[in-house]
This record gives sequence, C-alpha cells and structure tokens, in this order.
Amino acid sequence: MRLQKILSAVSALCAGVFCWLFTTGANASSAVPWQKGFQPAVTTVMEDIHKFHDLLLVIITVITIFVLGLLVYTMVRFSAKANPVPSKTTHHAMLEVVWTIVPVIILVVIAVPSFKLLYKADVVPKADMTIKAIGNQWNWGYEYPDHGNFSFIANLIKDEELQKWAQDNKVADPKRLLETDEVVVVPVNTTVRVQVTSNDVLHAWAVPAFGVKIDAVPGRLNETWFNVNKEGTYYGQCSELCGRDHGFMPIKVQVVSKAAFAKWVTAQRKAAGLEPLKQKRRDVAKLNNSAR
Repeated sequence: MRLQKILSAVSALCAGVFCWLFTTGANASSAVPWQKGFQPAVTTVMEDIHKFHDLLLVIITVITIFVLGLLVYTMVRFSAKANPVPSKTTHHAMLEVVWTIVPVIILVVIAVPSFKLLYKADVVPKADMTIKAIGNQWNWGYEYPDHGNFSFIANLIKDEELQKWAQDNKVADPKRLLETDEVVVVPVNTTVRVQVTSNDVLHAWAVPAFGVKIDAVPGRLNETWFNVNKEGTYYGQCSELCGRDHGFMPIKVQVVSKAAFAKWVTAQRKAAGLEPLKQKRRDVAKLNNSAR
C-alpha cells in the first residue's frame, strides 16, 4: 500500500514536470494565470533567450540527476551496514582531474551562447527609427524624434474606468493593469532604437515578448532595440521598484503594418499641430539647395 502511494506521487510529480517542460504556458502578448514559461517570442533576441533558457534547463537537469545519483549511491554503498570497515582512501588523482575539467567544459558551453546573446541584445544595430521613453512617477512619456518630435503620455486605464474604456474602444478582452490611454505604435519588421531615461527616480522599460528590459536612470540616456516580426499588441510594465504606484506603470506597444504606421504618424502630427512630414522634408531640401 505504501509502495503504491509512493508510485502515485512519483507519477504525479513526473506529469507535472513534463507539463512544465513541454508546454509554453502562454499563448498571448501578456502574462496569463498559471503561466510557467516565457511569453511567445516575436523578436530574434527573445527567440535566442528561449533557446538559451532551454539549454540551461537541460544542463541543470542533467547535473541535478547526476548529483542525486551520486548521493544515493554513496548512502547505499558506503553506509555503516554495507561497509562496516571504513575506507581509508584520502584522494584520487584522476577523480580530481575529472571534477575540475568537466565543470570548466560545462561553463564554456554556457558562456559562449551567453556572451553572444548579451552582445546581440546590448549592441544597437543600424536603426530604422528612434523612440524615446521617459519614466515618470507613475506613467511613461514617449517622443518620436524621427517623425516630427511629437510626444504623448501613456497612463494606466484604472479599474473603475476599464469596462467603459473597453466599450468605447471596442476592446473585447481588456487587460487589467496593462491597458493605457495612449499606445506606442511601431511598424512591423523595423529595427527600432529605444532611448530610455527618467524624470525622477529609477524605472525600467520592459516588454517580455520583445526580450527587452532596460533601466531608466535620471540624467542618463540608455539605449536598447527591437525588431518585431509579427503584428499585434504587446504589453510590458515598469520593472524597477519606483514608489507607491510602481505596479501601475504599464507599457503597451502596438505593432502594425508600415502603411498603417504612416497613417498613424500623420494623425499624430496633425493632432500636435505639426505640418505634414513630406512638406517639412521638402522645405528642408529647399533650404539645403539654397545654401549650396
């Protein structure tokens, strides 16, 4: 009876581990209840993070099973009952060499993809456009310097306003604590440089599906980048404890086609009272020609 209970417990544990290892846990642009894995990747950086995580999980699992096996073997083989006369062995040269070289090899296997991933995430490639994100207590401000330098503030849609906001904006499944009154819009398959800073205290701009997380530091301009390969709406949050309403600083990024992005930019410039971008470029070209 006791053996049957033990086998049942082991079976349940193995089933849970199998589900944790081989299910994504989320199929959305934001976290979902009981999620265990990462959000689906929509950038090459996040895809590499997934691969690196899976590699580490395999290595750690193998090491854990190996150490557990050694412990069990030691307890059984060298127990007082099985080995009444204690061994007087003090060292083993080959064993010393093996447990020095093998960990070095494991660390090298981990280090190579780790450094490659860090370099890829930290070194900003040639960007197609730039966005500036500014952390405030407690919202995010955004500027589009390449598109006329229009700006806006994105505030959280509070709980008491969420249902009305969803009806007005025809949103079927509003995300609590993630929806904002203004949205960061970027074109798909475009390398976007994000310059991040803060007006007051430390914040952090993070979007898990992009594999992006960078601190917003007062008086300092940090940079990161992303290139999203799938249209959709993606959510993030401030990821640096910044005060009372730290948990109420969501980030909402809408990735659209390049044509839709151009229309959005035109609408934003018009709302800000700026002249059309094409006209501004023509005026600049005339001034450059006259200067020559």
